[in-house]
Amino acid sequence: MSDQEQAWACDLGKTRQQRFLGSRAWMRSCLSDLWGVAPQEIPLHAPPGAPPSLHSGWGFVSLSHSKGSALMAWSSAPVGVDLERLDRPFASEALMSRYYAASEQRRLRGLPHQAFHQAVLKYWLIKEAAIKWQRGSLAQDLSHWVVAADELSASHRGRGLQIAAHCHQLGPWGLAIVSACEQNLIGARVCLG
Repeated sequence: MSDQEQAWACDLGKTRQQRFLGSRAWMRSCLSDLWGVAPQEIPLHAPPGAPPSLHSGWGFVSLSHSKGSALMAWSSAPVGVDLERLDRPFASEALMSRYYAASEQRRLRGLPHQAFHQAVLKYWLIKEAAIKWQRGSLAQDLSHWVVAADELSASHRGRGLQIAAHCHQLGPWGLAIVSACEQNLIGARVCLG
């Protein structure tokens, strides 16, 4: 851990402090393995509540937490990730009605109940990963991201942003990784812990 990370941790409550310190140490360990340098040499800037970043020339990282687990992706180009439990209870109809575009709602409404619930979650994963890639705001950008029918891309209405997307299931986890181009996703490295 860096001195700055230790200082940031002192301002957090006990539970949040443990999660913060654990995730930063884990990120440093993953990046250390990738770069072949000591964890303390990784130029990681990851204050609480802000997206993590690396110094110029070290690539790009994205981090997601869910139910005691974390997902990190590294790429040579900007990248975004999201991680959620697939058995997560949520009001899929209400979420879709409030935040999803009319074109998305038309595609989703005809699905059987369980498939509908899983598809709403899959769209959420892509949208949240896109917001992290964009370094945007969930509150401001969620309803502006629209997932394509093939679920391999999404676009931001209003900003003209376009991303390539991949979703995967790993045991009880659903994860999405996005970047501006498919090639960046192929070269990305992902750690789940």
